[in-house]
Amino acid sequence: MPARLLSGVFIVIVVCLSVPVCVEAQSGGSSVILRGTVSETVALSIPSNSTQNDFNMNVVSSGGAVRVTLSGTGTPAIRVPLIIRSNSNFKISAEVESKTAELTQLSVVDVRATGALVSPEAVSDLNVAQQFDRRGLSEDLTSVPGASPLDISRPLFVLSGRRASLGGTLDSPNNALQVTFLIRINPQAGQGWVVNLTFAGNAVSIF
Repeated sequence: MPARLLSGVFIVIVVCLSVPVCVEAQSGGSSVILRGTVSETVALSIPSNSTQNDFNMNVVSSGGAVRVTLSGTGTPAIRVPLIIRSNSNFKISAEVESKTAELTQLSVVDVRATGALVSPEAVSDLNVAQQFDRRGLSEDLTSVPGASPLDISRPLFVLSGRRASLGGTLDSPNNALQVTFLIRINPQAGQGWVVNLTFAGNAVSIF
C-alpha cells in the first residue's frame, strides 16, 4: 500500500524533525488530551527512464538519500533529474567519490513542478548555491565551458527550498519538484571511469 499524505503530511517517516501536536476535548467537566508528533519528511528519487546511451547509470534510493553510480569510457555531458518530495522546508547536499575521474561540473540547469500538488513557492523560492546555479543560461551543452576540478573532499551544499508537496503519496506523479543537474567529468587517460554521486535531503525548520 502506498504511503499516504494526510493534509499534506507524509505518514512514512524518512527524515524526522518532531513537531508536537496536541488536541484537547472537554465534556462535562472532564477533559481528554491527545498528544502526538508530525514527522517532517524529505524523499529523493531519480526516474527509472532517465538512463542515457553514452554512459551507464545505476540508482539506489533510500528515503532521504539517493546514490547514483555513473560509469563509462568517454566524456559525456550527463543530465540527472533529481525528484524531491517533502512536507517541510529542506536542504540538499551532494557527495562525490571517484578514483578514476575528476568532477569538473555539477550544475542545476532546470527546475520544474511535476504537477498540481507542488507548492508554487517550491519553484519560485528555490535557493541554489551560486557556484552550482546555471538556470536560465544556454541549454546547449557544448556551450558550457570547462572548469577546474571541484573540491569533493567534503559534502557540497547544493540547494535549499520550501515545502514541495501539498498532498499525494511517495509515488504520486504530480507532487514532486524535479531538479535537473548537469554533470561533467574529466576521466583519467586511457581507462574507463566510475563516479559515485550521493544526494542527501534533510528537513529544516527555517528556510
